[in-house]
Amino acid sequence: MPEYEFVDVYVPRGVSRKDATRLLTDHAEYGHWELDRLRLDPDGSRRVRLRRRIIRQLRATW
Repeated sequence: MPEYEFVDVYVPRGVSRKDATRLLTDHAEYGHWELDRLRLDPDGSRRVRLRRRIIRQLRATW
């Protein structure tokens, strides 16, 4: 079963959809994050949870 690490990103209500898309795209391209959950609050702010897979290195035995 894969293991993931998570990060929560808060996007205030004054941020346009275009700017929020750019922010999340940068996280995806440069940090290898993917969208896990998006919550749109009644005041217009967004709470985004991103995840990325944890890759464990196995020890080499000789």
